[in-house]
Amino acid sequence: MKQLSHYNPRGQARMVDVSRKPETRRTARAQAFLKIRPSVLKKLPQNPKGNPLEVARFAGIAAAKKTAELIPMCHPLLLSHIDVETAIEAKGVRIVSSVSTTGPTGVEMEALTAAAVAALTVYDMTKALDKSIAIQDVCLLEKTGGKSGPYQRNK
Repeated sequence: MKQLSHYNPRGQARMVDVSRKPETRRTARAQAFLKIRPSVLKKLPQNPKGNPLEVARFAGIAAAKKTAELIPMCHPLLLSHIDVETAIEAKGVRIVSSVSTTGPTGVEMEALTAAAVAALTVYDMTKALDKSIAIQDVCLLEKTGGKSGPYQRNK
């Protein structure tokens, strides 16, 4: 079993030293799903606060840039690309984020943060219509680059 890298030999949390790792291209995709009633889904475009899906895209992009400020052991990274896509489905809204960089560590946390914050933004903008909206399935879909190699979530 692998050891957790964010702990020192005494079991204390630490930031991993990535200064000796080579810079390589790294990508990650993550998702979040909001379970929303069909009656609320129909009202999304007419939201008086603005289009929740478009605002969520911008919130997700901004959140990816701030990941190191939110998650204590995350490294600040120079991100070369961030994209957040939203899609209305029969049972809700799916959000998929994509992040890339060339650096010494991966962008999984940035992709997950983008998807999660975009989902929270949709909730915030639609909670007046239905407080029972549920954010589900926040997960990493795939990643490339780094020592551990590629990862693809099994469906």
